Amino acid sequence: MSAVDFLAQEKIWFDKPRYDEAERRFYEHMNCHLQPALAPKDVGANSILQDIARARENIQKSLAGMKTTLCNRGSGQPSMSQQSQLSTTNTSSSSTADQGELISRIKSLEQENQSLHKVVDNLRAELSKLECRVAVLEKSPAAVTSAPTPAVPYTNGTTVQQTSSALVKEEEEEEDIDLFGSDEDEEAEKLKEQRLKEYAERKAKKPAVIAKSSILLDVKPWDDETDMAKLEECVRSVQAEGLLWGTSKLVPVGYGIKKLQIACVVEDDKVGTDMLEEEITKFEDYVQSVDVAAFNKI
Repeated sequence: MSAVDFLAQEKIWFDKPRYDEAERRFYEHMNCHLQPALAPKDVGANSILQDIARARENIQKSLAGMKTTLCNRGSGQPSMSQQSQLSTTNTSSSSTADQGELISRIKSLEQENQSLHKVVDNLRAELSKLECRVAVLEKSPAAVTSAPTPAVPYTNGTTVQQTSSALVKEEEEEEDIDLFGSDEDEEAEKLKEQRLKEYAERKAKKPAVIAKSSILLDVKPWDDETDMAKLEECVRSVQAEGLLWGTSKLVPVGYGIKKLQIACVVEDDKVGTDMLEEEITKFEDYVQSVDVAAFNKI
């Protein structure tokens, strides 16, 4: 089958654009005839249509603006530079205050640094002067001592005069010493001996400190039939220089037996515990044993 026969049999509407145009004209003609009658009813519709048209215009304008911005970005992005300029202008106002504070701090630090440099330079100069003086003293002390030396300043601002004059006086005194003796030496020795004697006499007049002790003795009898009053009388009969008897009491031991507990004060140089035990145990009829219950220095 050929192509012409196929197209002859095919049902195609070749005249459709013509019919569409005729239909559009018909509806436009009908709309023109009906518009005067529907005018009061379509006032609200026209206002809505006007609003819609305005909205479309605004949308088209915004789209056009977006297209221009996109074109600008694609060409070289000049808008970004403008934005950066705006941001820099905004941040510059806030950074000026910080820069002022930093500048003031830097100035104060520079001033402190300069003052410290001055102090260090002064210290170095003084150290160099001292080193020179020490070297001169080590080489020729006699020449240095003969000449007056200036004051040496310390780091804290105070000055101290060197003892050159004192050194000169000491050397003169050493030169004036008489190696073979003189009347002045004899007088000095006599004066020294006299002062020593006076010191010894004054020391002898002072009362010597006597060392004393407090002793508590336990005197035990043979049995419960021992006369404790007679036993105490025998103990107190022991007398010696530097011995002073004190209070006493009877302390029960057991099985009706009581011991005599008596206190005394003794001078350590004159009376001892051994002497007291020997003297008290001589009363064999009443005393069985003697013990030291307490011993305290006074």
